[in-house]
Amino acid sequence: SLSAMDHQPKFFENLSGAGKAIAVLTSGGDAQGMNAAVRAVVRMGIYVNAKVYFIYEGYQGMVDGGDNIVEVSWESVSSILQVGGTVIGSARCKSFRTREGRLQAACNLVQRGITNLCVIGGDGSLTGANLFREEWSGLLEELAQKGKIDAEAVKKYAYLNIVGMVGSIDNDFCGTDMTIGTDSALHRIIEVVDAIMTTAQSHQRTFVLEVMGRHCGYLALVSALACGADWVFIPEYPPEEGWEDTMCVKLSENRARKKRLNIIIVAEGAIDCHNKPITSEKVKDLVVQRLGFDTRVTILGHVQRGGTPSAFDRILASRMGVEAVLALLEATPDTPACVVSLSGNQAVRLPLMECVQMTQEVQKAMDEGRFLEAVRLRGRSFENNLNTYKLLSHKKPDAELPKSNFNVAVLNVGAPAAGMNAAVRAAVRVGMTEGHKIFAVIDGFEGFARGKIKEISWGDVGGWTGQGGSILGTKRTLPAKYLEKIADQMRTNNINALMVIGGFEAYLGLLELSAAREKYDEFCVPMVMVPATVSNNVPGSDFSIGADTALNTITDTCDRIKQSASGTKRRVFIIETMGGYCGYLANMGALAAGADAAYIFEEQFDIRELQANVEHLTEKMKTSIQRGLVLRNENCNENYTTDFIYQLYSEEGKGVFDCRKNVLGHMQQGGAPSPFDRNFGTKISAKAMQWISKKLKETYRKGKVFANTDDSVCLLGMRRRNLVFQPVAELKSETDFVHRIPKEQWWLKLRPLMKILAKYKTSYDVSDSGQLEHVAMLPKEAETGAI
Repeated sequence: SLSAMDHQPKFFENLSGAGKAIAVLTSGGDAQGMNAAVRAVVRMGIYVNAKVYFIYEGYQGMVDGGDNIVEVSWESVSSILQVGGTVIGSARCKSFRTREGRLQAACNLVQRGITNLCVIGGDGSLTGANLFREEWSGLLEELAQKGKIDAEAVKKYAYLNIVGMVGSIDNDFCGTDMTIGTDSALHRIIEVVDAIMTTAQSHQRTFVLEVMGRHCGYLALVSALACGADWVFIPEYPPEEGWEDTMCVKLSENRARKKRLNIIIVAEGAIDCHNKPITSEKVKDLVVQRLGFDTRVTILGHVQRGGTPSAFDRILASRMGVEAVLALLEATPDTPACVVSLSGNQAVRLPLMECVQMTQEVQKAMDEGRFLEAVRLRGRSFENNLNTYKLLSHKKPDAELPKSNFNVAVLNVGAPAAGMNAAVRAAVRVGMTEGHKIFAVIDGFEGFARGKIKEISWGDVGGWTGQGGSILGTKRTLPAKYLEKIADQMRTNNINALMVIGGFEAYLGLLELSAAREKYDEFCVPMVMVPATVSNNVPGSDFSIGADTALNTITDTCDRIKQSASGTKRRVFIIETMGGYCGYLANMGALAAGADAAYIFEEQFDIRELQANVEHLTEKMKTSIQRGLVLRNENCNENYTTDFIYQLYSEEGKGVFDCRKNVLGHMQQGGAPSPFDRNFGTKISAKAMQWISKKLKETYRKGKVFANTDDSVCLLGMRRRNLVFQPVAELKSETDFVHRIPKEQWWLKLRPLMKILAKYKTSYDVSDSGQLEHVAMLPKEAETGAI
């Protein structure tokens, strides 16, 4: 779809839903985040003056009618954002598969004037919705003939508009990067794997873990990547003939290297190359018989579907819900039924049946044994996950590795961020497969100057993906005052390239090193930076490693705080988040936690706005939702401090509500990295190391590396849909150095969403949405933001 820069902003104020009725239903298997989507549809629908209806129990409720289809209010969806599953129920429905059932459903909708349907479910549910839409006019005519509706109704309700959102933990729907529920299911799997790892290490055990995914190996593959599993079985990519021997050799080699535990992940639909099932029991028996290892099986089952949705899923579902209502308002009789989805971090609309068709193509390819084709059809990010996993999980014998004679140093710079260790692990292992010697620098640039440098091997980084913080140690110190000493160390250790994993200090550090090239030849080497900071304030990248984990910490804390408030009525909480001057955590945390306001530096506010917020909360306390949540970014305003806002709210709210405050502090930097951060860190870092190899070959002349152009000092960032290398010199013009933030930030476009869902009138630029794209035309080469 066109970007906002290509044309003038288009606001939705002129899109009115007056006179329209929208119904929302959830169908098929449940998935965490469905409630966030339902909430967004209801609130956005009411916001544009449409009538909004719940359809309880999926299609079954639509067929049964009666109390299953009810009009809802703003408060009907209060307190459901953090609840897993679906509060409006879901059911498999045989009767909707018959024309008779669909006839009854159509009758129930027409009686209430509903011609806009928002369906949240998997491909089966969405295919059913499309059939219903195609048959609609025929169904109405038949109802008129039977005298159940009059001719006027046939004319008035002639068209049915359908918009789908994919809710499925398997992430098995083509055309979408991430389906609602996938990220939360990964959270459940990784929590279990982390817990199992500690017990397995105590006993030198092998664990075989079975995860969901009947026809799709996404959960198995990504969790294997996120925990560094020894082996993974997925339906799209069965192991080659004789895999039993290969796997046993691999496991015993790992044991010989003093690795105390082995983890094998099996997707429930795993098969061999003859399409015969590979079960977790079969794998366990094989390991026990051949190797005699103490082996246990854990089948995760429905645990993966349960629990509270992750921050990613809440934001994804909220964005999709709002987008779905916009799509329904803009739909004409000629627009095909569409699916709203996310590509990179951009909302897109795709024709429903194109997505379904492509999803069915994958299954067909697997049934016919065309497995490479199946992997390709799953999309670029699935393919990248598989290739990265293969690169990182199997160490080739030294004799088979190339010898490049290059030395690459890896260091962490800035504050610790969860996922840094996963990035270091990927850098070390990919670097070794490319034939380089990898040196780890302890304690950032300061450690570099002091000579805290040591060679690091494949086995040294085993088990690092799940560790929080920075194992190498990190400091905020910039290199400028140590240039000579760092140059000495580069010469002494013959360092030919640098990989820096860190935040804004890492970016400033690379600018200083490249400026010092005129004086020191040692810095004329390829240098690359991978952004890792909870603040997400690095120019050139929409996401930084660590920000997702911090966002989940904030969201979890807000959930607990809201829970405490539900016991004591009429209470408002003021919560301070980290982020320096960057409001990403406060803004996105507010969207994920359902806050009433978020104060950020990027959007200046004054006393009048604070007053308006207090009045808004006073009104809210008269309803059945008697609690408020306000987030404040730590540096949003030097005078309106957290204490000031707390005191102002306390004074103004006297007799109506009381106030509490909470400063979250450093807990946002800690904790085990989320699946997103582990994977984003792993993939982006692997790509950065491959770039280093390419640059080393390009700049190697007459026995030495010499790189002094701007494009040999780059930052690898996620931009909209692609991972791109950008020279740090070019990013200077995009940076506000005083406040350490990018001048333009994509997430500010989502700011109005938070306000709309908290019942504020605001204007929302919809120029980024609305273009219907075709699935086949999605860029093949795009490396998307899905993990």
